[in-house]
Amino acid sequence: MSLVSMTGFARVDGRAGNKAWIWELKSVNGRGLELRFRLPPGFDSIEAELRSQAQARLVRGNINLNLQFIENAEASPAYRLNEALLEQLLAMASRLESRGIGAPRLDGLLAVRGVVEPVGVVDDEAARAALEVAVKQSFGTALKTLAESRAAEGAKLAEVLTGQFNEIAALTARAAEVEAVRPEALRRRLQQQLADLLAQNPPVTEERLAQELALQITRLDIREELDRLRAHVEAARSLIGSGDAKGVGRKLDFLMQEFNREANTLCSKSFDAGLTAIGLDLKLVIDRLREQAQNVE
Repeated sequence: MSLVSMTGFARVDGRAGNKAWIWELKSVNGRGLELRFRLPPGFDSIEAELRSQAQARLVRGNINLNLQFIENAEASPAYRLNEALLEQLLAMASRLESRGIGAPRLDGLLAVRGVVEPVGVVDDEAARAALEVAVKQSFGTALKTLAESRAAEGAKLAEVLTGQFNEIAALTARAAEVEAVRPEALRRRLQQQLADLLAQNPPVTEERLAQELALQITRLDIREELDRLRAHVEAARSLIGSGDAKGVGRKLDFLMQEFNREANTLCSKSFDAGLTAIGLDLKLVIDRLREQAQNVE
C-alpha cells in the first residue's frame, strides 16, 4: 500500500486467567506523532515499552491508546482504600476549612483518582508478570489492527486525491486553451499596448518603452505557471504510486503550497474573464486537496 491515512481505529479484547481487558486505539491527523496513553493504576511501568512499539510502527498522528480492564461478572468487584492518600487529602481539607472554605464531601474525596483502587491479581508477582506479558502481546495485535485500519483509509484517500489531481490537470489544460492566452492573441494585445505607448504626448523614451514591453510580456505569459502546475501534478501522482508510504504526507504538504502559489499567480496575471474563472476553480480544488492531504501520514 503506497498511502496511509492518519485516521484509524482498533479495538482488541484480551484475557489471561481470570482477567479480561480491552485495548482501544483511536488515531486522527497531526503534524507529528503524539501518543496519549491511558493505563489503569499500576501499569505505568509498561508504558515505555508500549510507546517504543507504537513509535516503531507509526510515523505521524495524534493517537489515544486506552487500556481498560473488565470486571469479572462471576465475582464481586473488590476495592481497597489508599489510606495514606486519603489522610493527606483530609489534612489539606482541614487547613482549607480553617480559612473559611467549606469542608469537602466524602463522595468528592473518594472520587479523587487513587483513593479507591480496584484489587487486582498483582499481589502475586508471577501472576502480575504473566498478566503484563499478555497485555503487551495484545497491544501488539491492537497496533497491527490500527495500522491495517489506517492503510484501508489510505486506499480510499488515494482514490480521492487522484481524482483531485485529475481535476487540476484538466483545469490546467483548459487554461492553456483559453483564446486570450494563445500567441496570436497575446501578439495583438502587445501591439495595441505598443501603439498606446507610442501615441502618448510626449512620446515615451526607448528605454521606457522597452521596460513597459518587458513588463507586459511577463504579466501576460502564464506558460511557466501552467508548466509548473503540470509538473506538480506529475510529482503528486508519483508520490501516490511510489510504494513508499513514509514521508508522503509531509511531501504532499509542500506540494500543496506550490499548487496554491501557482494558482494565485495565475489569477493575478489573468486579464480574461474565462481565465480568471479557471483560476478560481483551481483554487477551490486545491483547497479541497489540502484538506484531504492533511490526513496522509
